[in-house]
Amino acid sequence: MATNTKQRTLKNKNRSRPKKKKADKLRRQKTQRKRLVGLGMPAAVVAGLPPVAVRTLLKRPLKLKKKLAMIA
Repeated sequence: MATNTKQRTLKNKNRSRPKKKKADKLRRQKTQRKRLVGLGMPAAVVAGLPPVAVRTLLKRPLKLKKKLAMIA
């Protein structure tokens, strides 16, 4: 077994993946909310949605757009 663990982890690509950052996550959520507003959803409604709901709504943007057009 190698005594230098740093060298061992650098050779293994699975262990040397970059860490996920909070700022990147917040940026993604912000752009997803902008996409929902762009599809025609009211900004006040989008602001109250949890991130999971935002992602599920964006999975089928054409269906959402049709649904919002029928309501309006």
